Amino acid sequence: MHAQTGNAIRIRFALPSAELRPFVTTYYHTQVVTAPTDQPVEDYLHPEWANLRFMEDNWAQSAIGNAPLGPCPGFAVTGPTSKATRFRISSGKSWGIGLMPLGWAMLFDAPACDYADQVADGMADPVFAALRPLALKLRETGASFTEEVELIDKHMATIFTGPTAHTEQIAAINAALVDPEIASVAALTDRVGMNVRSLERLSKRAFGFTPKLLLRRQRFLRSLSQFMLDPSLKWLSTLDWQYHDQAHFVRDFRRFMGMSPTAYAKLDKPLLVAAARARMEIAGQAVQGLHNPA
Repeated sequence: MHAQTGNAIRIRFALPSAELRPFVTTYYHTQVVTAPTDQPVEDYLHPEWANLRFMEDNWAQSAIGNAPLGPCPGFAVTGPTSKATRFRISSGKSWGIGLMPLGWAMLFDAPACDYADQVADGMADPVFAALRPLALKLRETGASFTEEVELIDKHMATIFTGPTAHTEQIAAINAALVDPEIASVAALTDRVGMNVRSLERLSKRAFGFTPKLLLRRQRFLRSLSQFMLDPSLKWLSTLDWQYHDQAHFVRDFRRFMGMSPTAYAKLDKPLLVAAARARMEIAGQAVQGLHNPA
């Protein structure tokens, strides 16, 4: 377990138990304390896999892409994203659970593409009914960080009941996506032994997007993660080898973050830089989308 403390922000990460690691990336606890006269904390979250967030009522506002800021439900399910999420938070705390694509496929009887770039109310959507008891427990408990991690892990273990259809294929696709040597859909199909049509169907079902977009997103995240770990770096020194030139990277940056790299570099990142460093120490990757399923 690890904590990173910034300006009135504390982020703590914990890994799930070993048997859950093919399905869950991390558990993370965020606590923000702001004075009544202070502005809320605001930041931009990069694209990532699905996340479950349990928070205090009226604690946060968020918007994916160009959508207007709106209140987050107390149990918020964010599908896989291909756009930046802008968020604004005041004093309060929350728990988060990062899901691997295989975790989504095993837990939910709904294609990930139906929830891509969207936030759902987990208490209202029947797809997420198995997590509601956990949401209620986390509202009531006043336990320590370690005790709440155990509570979450125990609940998650009870709802992962067994392999889903295409378990091995989903795991193989995920492993290929985090391999920086896989640069094309053709290389991806060769690696996982699937034809393009089957790969596209399964990719949308478990990962939320087409293989082409996922590969483009992974390339972008590899570059962004380097900058998040060391914001003093110049963008040219962070570029993934798959980028032909800086203009190629800038196009991807605008696609995924909705702004230029220069504009992003000038923004305060009070939560995301701290989270990237803390996450890197405990999980080995600064961003969830690069989490190795192995």
